[in-house]
Amino acid sequence: MDQTTVINSEIILPLLLQLFGLSFAICVDYHLDKRQRAFFGAVIVCSFSLVLQNYAEYLLEQTEPHIMLRTAIAVMGYSIRPVIIVLFCNIVEPHKKFMLCRILLAVNIVIHMSSFFLGVCFTITSDNHYLGGPLKDTCFFVSAAILLYLLFLTIRRFKSDEKRTMIIPLSIVVIVIGSVVMDSCVHYAYQPISYLTIAVVSCCVLYYIWLHLQFVKDHERDLRAQQRIELMMGQIKPHFLYNILGAIEELCDSDPKAAKEATVKFSRYLRGNMDTVLSEKVVSFENELSHVNLYLDLEKLRFEDALTVKYDITCINFQIPPLTIQTLVENAVRHGVRQNDNGRGCIIISTKEYSDHFEINVKDDGPGFDPNAPICDGRRHLGIKNVKTRLEKISQGTLEIKSTFGKGTTVTVVIPKDSGELLC
Repeated sequence: MDQTTVINSEIILPLLLQLFGLSFAICVDYHLDKRQRAFFGAVIVCSFSLVLQNYAEYLLEQTEPHIMLRTAIAVMGYSIRPVIIVLFCNIVEPHKKFMLCRILLAVNIVIHMSSFFLGVCFTITSDNHYLGGPLKDTCFFVSAAILLYLLFLTIRRFKSDEKRTMIIPLSIVVIVIGSVVMDSCVHYAYQPISYLTIAVVSCCVLYYIWLHLQFVKDHERDLRAQQRIELMMGQIKPHFLYNILGAIEELCDSDPKAAKEATVKFSRYLRGNMDTVLSEKVVSFENELSHVNLYLDLEKLRFEDALTVKYDITCINFQIPPLTIQTLVENAVRHGVRQNDNGRGCIIISTKEYSDHFEINVKDDGPGFDPNAPICDGRRHLGIKNVKTRLEKISQGTLEIKSTFGKGTTVTVVIPKDSGELLC
């Protein structure tokens, strides 16, 4: 194997490996929908064709003149480059038609196809040299216009994300422009693959990685929104609403003043739950405890002295995801106290501070259960699952359930100080 062949393989092989890796990544990336995956597949095919086209043109330039064949291969290369950029536009906005871009692609192809008959774009001379015409820069200007449009689409599509993430799309534009400048300084006869083609393949991989990160962020954002909705809906049970409204209705006749106070508490309770859906931020434990007190006051409208609540609060200077404690207290009421044979029971809410974490305990004296046993009652139990997920993601916290039959259940939440401590 001669030195030229080795050098050529060292240039071409990494490009083909990049395209192969990109193909595999696209096949297994579940964040892409069917249309986006199809457009990415077309990008890979076009990029692979561009590499082959460059190498074929390089080989033809070293042999006896094949004017028509070399013209056809050159037209192929000039036609493919802007197509790749339009395909990325379709990946960013998969449901748009991009008619203006398609018109520019058609104009670019027609102008270069004229090279078979006219010399307005380029000509392959009888001595096998490339001779540019007055429209030789058509591909460059068409590609530049579509590339700037892609940059505009990218910024508009992901403008809500961190500004520093836009460095990657901007860098891609700089890389492409730089490769064009480098190609203008080096004659094609000395390199099998142009700098522009190398830049196109590498930027395809780079842009896919960047897009994948954006799609992952969108997916996680949608997932968090769904979890917040499920959490809120899990807190506002229809039976709870009906029972509270029924209790307030009875108070309207027997104690109008108490009915008014209960209505105010009920309104504040609902407002607190709605605010949770609209926010991803943590709240102070003091605010969370106030919301829990509203819930317990409303429950006491129905159960009166059948429900006893005790507090052992030794620290409040930390933060937690909203509705965390309320979910645990509600479970203690519904699945603990209310399941006792006499319908009576006690809930204890306590907090402790340690050197590296805060600890919250919610304990009930209900009948207890097996935390590891699956619940098969035909209903979805999302409260504890959502609380655990949000604790891990937002506060790096943990949740542990301990329960003993005949004695009750204790749920322990641990919040690391690095993530939960209030900054004064």
